[in-house]
Amino acid sequence: MKVLRWHGARDLRVSEVPAAVNRDNEVLVQVAYCGICGSDLHEYQDGPHAIPCGSVHPVSGEQAPLTLGHEFCGQVVAVGDHVRGVQVGDRVAIEPEYRCQECRYCLAGDYNLCESMGFIGLMGNGGMAEQVAVPDYMLNPLPDSVSYRQAAVLEPAAVAEHALNQSSLQPGDRCLVIGLGPIGLLLIMLARLRGIQEICAVDVSPERRKKARQLGATSALDGRQDDLHAQLQQLSAGGFDTVFEAAGSQVTFTTALQAAKKGGKVVLVGLMGEISLDAFDLVNREIRLQTSVGYRDVYPALINHIAEGRFDPAKIVTKTVDLDNALSGGFDALLASKDQIKVLINPNPSLTEQEYPLHV
Repeated sequence: MKVLRWHGARDLRVSEVPAAVNRDNEVLVQVAYCGICGSDLHEYQDGPHAIPCGSVHPVSGEQAPLTLGHEFCGQVVAVGDHVRGVQVGDRVAIEPEYRCQECRYCLAGDYNLCESMGFIGLMGNGGMAEQVAVPDYMLNPLPDSVSYRQAAVLEPAAVAEHALNQSSLQPGDRCLVIGLGPIGLLLIMLARLRGIQEICAVDVSPERRKKARQLGATSALDGRQDDLHAQLQQLSAGGFDTVFEAAGSQVTFTTALQAAKKGGKVVLVGLMGEISLDAFDLVNREIRLQTSVGYRDVYPALINHIAEGRFDPAKIVTKTVDLDNALSGGFDALLASKDQIKVLINPNPSLTEQEYPLHV
């Protein structure tokens, strides 16, 4: 079968490998779409960051070279002997977090904090492939009213939904989202779904600011403006109740802290390394700093929102490509232009041609 495999930084190869085989507790999924995540881009640019090299991941048992892709969906084509409640032909979305199912976090239901946490497609072979074997606990059935194109964006939507759950955001609050990649845009859509009326967005890209307004932001500011802080203070009447940092840089982190009101909350969603902060200011204004990683127990609600027409994550999709064009039309296109937001790879066009034509 054909896969897109990571061998090293700037070394992605479309390859023919032996057909995937599922174990007793796994299902074999024919992939409909697989999104390219920012994590995938980082691994391509200058990885490895999360990809295991030299030793295997404790849950997947795999290491590089491996097939990328953790934002995917498809159709079940084989079912392991120990799997129940799933049958061949089922349409499914994949919740790609590995779980050891034995540590104290897994046993408490906080599986996103598993001591052996990881993601299929980063710590094990993933969905940028014609077929992939998936542990049965990752499966979420799809009703007919949810398209594969929508289901392929469930994973970043789950990241946004979990961050909102961590935030305690309430109707009537003023909200700021800094960084308008897929997660930031989905935060806006899902905050609007929760009844948040005032949502300000910040990004350096005019295309993404325009998209944010289309998806529900009430204002969108250029992050490079010298008077950004003053504008944010004016828009929020002295500070935002909740600020989501979804860009992952020192500059945007500092902006997030400065934009929060006294007693407000800053939720860190963007991935970044070491950063510095003014601890005196943080304490003096009693700012609450909250982090958010992955997701847990949010897929069913998101699928229901889509099925009932309240939420369409596919609105952030800007392009689909086939597997052979995934590198030039997907990875390189995302790095070259902010016009691209979410690119989906379509390894099996025959599976999706009834929904949307492939655009290369």
